[in-house]
Amino acid sequence: MLAVAAALIATPLAAQGMPVQAAADTSAPRPGAATAVRAGAAQAPDTGRARHHRTKGDPLEGFNRRMFSVNQLFDRILFRPVAMLYKTVVPKVAREGIRHFFSNVGEPLVFANDVLQLKPKRAVKTLGRFVVNTTVGLGGLLDVAKTQDFRLPHRDNSFGDTLGHYGVGPGPYIFLPFFGPSDFRDLGAGIAESQTLAFTIGTPFDRAEYRISEGVLTGLDLRVEADGELNALVAGAVDPYATLRSSYLQDRAGRIAETHGRQGAAAGTLSDPLADPLADPAGGAPVAVPTPGAAATDPLADPLADPAAPARVAEPPTPAPATPRAADPLADPLQDPAATPAPVAPSR
Repeated sequence: MLAVAAALIATPLAAQGMPVQAAADTSAPRPGAATAVRAGAAQAPDTGRARHHRTKGDPLEGFNRRMFSVNQLFDRILFRPVAMLYKTVVPKVAREGIRHFFSNVGEPLVFANDVLQLKPKRAVKTLGRFVVNTTVGLGGLLDVAKTQDFRLPHRDNSFGDTLGHYGVGPGPYIFLPFFGPSDFRDLGAGIAESQTLAFTIGTPFDRAEYRISEGVLTGLDLRVEADGELNALVAGAVDPYATLRSSYLQDRAGRIAETHGRQGAAAGTLSDPLADPLADPAGGAPVAVPTPGAAATDPLADPLADPAAPARVAEPPTPAPATPRAADPLADPLQDPAATPAPVAPSR
């Protein structure tokens, strides 16, 4: 797999005159992270054929777009077909058990970052979740902690979140095959975090068998679970690369804001991957205030009428003067009642 990735990466880089060795070094999978699949395979082709201007926060845009194209090709010809085969062959209950097991293995790292962020209550819940699932949940194969009996759902937390919590900036955005979208802060933090269990505990986390199994199984499972979201994210997008970049950066900004307890308007805006990143989150949406008047209550009122104008009160109709003819059943109905009655000829 690594040889195929290196060959795919080397071809476009050689055409651009870039060092091939530097690109080949980026193809090593990060065990446990599997972030390549989270955003890896946009099915729509990158329609941006012209040179794109350099976007703020993405100084490596040219390189990133080439890596994005390589990742699309790899996903289309190999990774997605294998993931769909994995979904067909392995029953859903077995896939969920594998997912819960590796997620439970990572709970101590979540606990460590809760402590580093000075969140004792959250750290205690994370530790309780790990104990419950390790014992009652058969080593983490069953996620018993999230049930109504314990109410301890999984909460993501990483070393990249901890660095962002203490003010470390994200640095330039970068996209790498197998890794997917990231930035310099999260990329370095993820690599360091993936080595923590191997250095602190050792066996089996430092064994190649475990690390390869973790990377492959979690990657395939995540690709299966994210297939619908990835298709929806880039379906009809004019620039899938820019759409994916915007989604990732907003999601990470929302995660960092959550570590500070900010879950209000700003965090809500960042949770929408299609929200306008230039919109003022404090501005709020304009609220329409209904104007009192007839138009507010009468559905048949004139929509062009001025609602501030005083309403006119309809004057009662002036009754027609009563005449003797009204009482005469033989009177001519077409005769003007206001006309002077014709003289009656005297009888002889």
